[in-house]
Amino acid sequence: MSTHSDELSGFIRSIVPLTVLLFFPALFITSPAWGVEVDAIAVISPDIGEPYRGIFAKIIEGIENKVGSRMVNHLVQPSTDISALKSSLLHQNTKVVIALGRQGMKTAAALNNGIKVVVGGVLTVPEDEARGQPVISLSPDPLLLFARMKALMPAVKRVFVVYDPNFNGWLIKLAKESARTNGLELVTYEAQDLRSAVKFYQSIFSASDSRRDALWLPQDPTTVEESSVLPLVLQESWNQNLTVFSSNFGHVRRGVLFSLYPDNVALGKSLGGMAEAILASGDYSKRGMLPLRDVQIAVNLRTAQHLGLDLSHQQKTFDTVFPEP
Repeated sequence: MSTHSDELSGFIRSIVPLTVLLFFPALFITSPAWGVEVDAIAVISPDIGEPYRGIFAKIIEGIENKVGSRMVNHLVQPSTDISALKSSLLHQNTKVVIALGRQGMKTAAALNNGIKVVVGGVLTVPEDEARGQPVISLSPDPLLLFARMKALMPAVKRVFVVYDPNFNGWLIKLAKESARTNGLELVTYEAQDLRSAVKFYQSIFSASDSRRDALWLPQDPTTVEESSVLPLVLQESWNQNLTVFSSNFGHVRRGVLFSLYPDNVALGKSLGGMAEAILASGDYSKRGMLPLRDVQIAVNLRTAQHLGLDLSHQQKTFDTVFPEP
């Protein structure tokens, strides 16, 4: 009797897996343990030399830290075969592309295959190109800039800025709101050529009061031209003890009080998080130009001393200082 019972039990044990496979195949097809394709996030980054290669590498490091093994990186050039790239992305089950730099964005736009796109590593793009997806700019958020300026210079009540509306119109809209939030008056001047920019700076230096005013230099190729405008601004502001802060890291070395600049690894994590959110929801939560919020601060201590500032109690919060120790 026991022998018959053992044989019956063995038979049942042998057919149960087969029964499950026949009647519940979805368990085996959809289970991650059985190697089902996972929705992938691809990075399209420009294949260029230093120093930009290193910058993009840090951003990609942050993306990978955030999304893990789902990330696949594709280096692209102007000559990249778009059809081959498209086939590769589809084969990898790519649902979201993180496009870095202008070349990455241009390549992603050419795919035209329904894959969602997040853009990073650019200063600005035309409004008609930006409105279709989120574009995180390399320009620091004015809200963070003004808050840091107030921490360093509490007496400042008014900030001047000269900008090209074709390049920074979107940023100045944000800046006006950010100034109000920080209790500041923002005085803006639109200049679309070098001559107009210089004229406005001369007006600012004539009307400014160094005890309560400051000058903000955005990243703007028209109004903050490096070879002629910037030296003029730096010299005159030094002569008048007028505080100048910038959105460009390189300006701190040349004499502006401080700048906020990208924390590239943290920026990558933000881009990765945005891509993951799009995967989860199936759509964008934001579109258009977005300011950079993953920032570090550089401060020129020589300029601070010239302006009569004692920053010793804040120095531990600075990521980079000039002159370098």
